[in-house]
Amino acid sequence: MQKTNGFKDLLKSIKKYKTFYIMLIPGVLYFIIFKYLPMAGLAVSFQDYSPFLGFFKSPWVGLKHFQRLFADPDFYNLFRNTLVLAVYNIVFYFPLPIMLALLLNEIRSNKYKKIVQSLIYMPHFISWVVIAGLCFTMLSNQRGVINEIIKQFGGNSVNFLGSETWFRPLITMQVIWKETGYGTIIFLAALAGVDTQLYEAAEVDGCNRWQQLVHITMPAIKSTIIILLILRMGTFLDSGFEQIFLMLNSLNRNVGEVFDTYVYAAAMQNGQLSYSVAVGMFKSIVAFILVLSTNYLAKKAGEEGVY
Repeated sequence: MQKTNGFKDLLKSIKKYKTFYIMLIPGVLYFIIFKYLPMAGLAVSFQDYSPFLGFFKSPWVGLKHFQRLFADPDFYNLFRNTLVLAVYNIVFYFPLPIMLALLLNEIRSNKYKKIVQSLIYMPHFISWVVIAGLCFTMLSNQRGVINEIIKQFGGNSVNFLGSETWFRPLITMQVIWKETGYGTIIFLAALAGVDTQLYEAAEVDGCNRWQQLVHITMPAIKSTIIILLILRMGTFLDSGFEQIFLMLNSLNRNVGEVFDTYVYAAAMQNGQLSYSVAVGMFKSIVAFILVLSTNYLAKKAGEEGVY
């Protein structure tokens, strides 16, 4: 009887809010087609998959490819490189959109604010190919603008593009320049929801702008920051294939080779499809554990978490 009533309530809800449910359809279809259905292909990681034999006739080999991955001498180096870049992004990139959103929120002129927002959003829409080209032009050993300036001041040319020391900072700076502005959108939306009466009351009590930021603004957007951090953990080991692949060369490969580029080489260049899927599955398992752990810690700290 309860199930029947629950079903009737669901139908009533769909009828009442049918416009919203219709709007959900494209998003739901996207996740079903491009996220959930492809998960069936993970079974390939337990096979010696051959395109000629197909999915059903390819032999099953159990954990062979995972054993090969963990026994590979390059595994430690791959994991270290991917982890270091991920930590760099969390430490140096993740706080910047928050800080920039707080600064933008302090601008009182709407016209000036819109101009600034348009300028800082623009890099997000630039292709990584273009960004890599700009880096080659500016940082080249021979005719690079940066090296020409260094020479003008009496310094020696620096091999930015082929240096193991400069590779990780360069990748992180590219991410910061490209994504910081666009990353402010969610935080600005959260800031827009803060009750202005709180600020007015704080001013009456004699609070300055810094005290208002600490006691009103930051607590108001803290839950948004926590949720985005948890979701960020889901892509923690995703270093960005296009960016790394374009900046990688024989001189910096030791510190630049990550799981994403390794998977591409294994699948597309060497034809090891099952092995590449196993590597990707390992990344997904690690990301899943990180999301669960971060969500658990957030709840222990008194936050809502994602679920």
